[in-house]
Amino acid sequence: MVYEFLTPLASEYQIFNLFTYISFRAAGAMGMAVLVALVMGPWMIRMLSSRKVGQVIRSDGPDSHHSKQGTPTMGGLVIIFCTVVPTVLWARLDNAYVLVAIVATIWMGFIGFVDDYLKVVQGKSRGLIAKYKLIGQVSFGVALGIYLLLYPPADTLPANSTTLPFFKYSLVVMVPALYVLFTTLIVTGYSNAVNLTDGLDGLAAGLSVIAAAAFALFAYLYGRVDASEYLRVFYLEGSGELAVFCASLMGACLGFLWYNSHPAQVFMGDTGSMAIGGAFGTVAILLKSEFLLLIIGGVFAAEAGSVLLQTGVYKWRKRQGGRQYADQNRLFRMAPIHHHFEKLGWTEPKVVSRFYIAGIICALVALSTLKVR
Repeated sequence: MVYEFLTPLASEYQIFNLFTYISFRAAGAMGMAVLVALVMGPWMIRMLSSRKVGQVIRSDGPDSHHSKQGTPTMGGLVIIFCTVVPTVLWARLDNAYVLVAIVATIWMGFIGFVDDYLKVVQGKSRGLIAKYKLIGQVSFGVALGIYLLLYPPADTLPANSTTLPFFKYSLVVMVPALYVLFTTLIVTGYSNAVNLTDGLDGLAAGLSVIAAAAFALFAYLYGRVDASEYLRVFYLEGSGELAVFCASLMGACLGFLWYNSHPAQVFMGDTGSMAIGGAFGTVAILLKSEFLLLIIGGVFAAEAGSVLLQTGVYKWRKRQGGRQYADQNRLFRMAPIHHHFEKLGWTEPKVVSRFYIAGIICALVALSTLKVR
């Protein structure tokens, strides 16, 4: 919106040329997102507290978590608002990449909001039953896959394709049906991965800041002809605008982290975690970088993988020696894996800070793929 209003003035006032630069608008969007999140935070905490929208803590979780019972949740509404509004104001609204990313954030955030509302406000312990939540996630993945096949945002690559990191100009083309299944798996898997990671104060929010920063840089480079040619990656016309969206998401999570850091004053809930996961999955799909997502979001992937491994090994050992044998021989002391380290005696801030370090390493490895080709 700012672009549409102010760039026509550039012919008369040279200062408005700044708004033609994606880097400037991304910085503006991030700054605005941080400030709005910082301002909204106290109001949101008071509002959620007054309505007794408090977190429900797992009875089998670490003992240190029981004191968090009743902490305001659904703070992810701040993240969604502070991502969408700055994006709308600072990005080009005629850009399909941006519009799809916004829709993904709102769609997944709505599913998470319904789940939080049923669990916390209406007191339904199961929230939105898993199969209905999965239906909502899958329906978006299918819709996204079909939309991209019919209306690809860029014609430089086949719509039903993806690329591989560490290989220059690598391209994998899938049959349309497989591509739709692929996009559905990515969106569904990552929305759940971030959701599973959101179990410690500031963990998911901080890791999201790191991942969003990495994706903002990739989007910017892929959207430039000169940079993409120099780095031997495919040029995706218009994808640079996703840098504005990713910068907004980064700023929103950074501002939210001010209130979500240990000891947390508010939790993002499924509202925020599913919106963030859906946004990352969608951005990766739009940038044809689905496999790169596994590197940038390596910690998220490890969290989800630990749950799958724990469940699979437990069921296998239960078949081998019964329930008692399975309980005594769990793969992890508790899943997701951040709880395993708590059970080993790590304090919550230590787990979070070390996972941040792992997230930064993952982002650096992902950035190295631009040169290691």
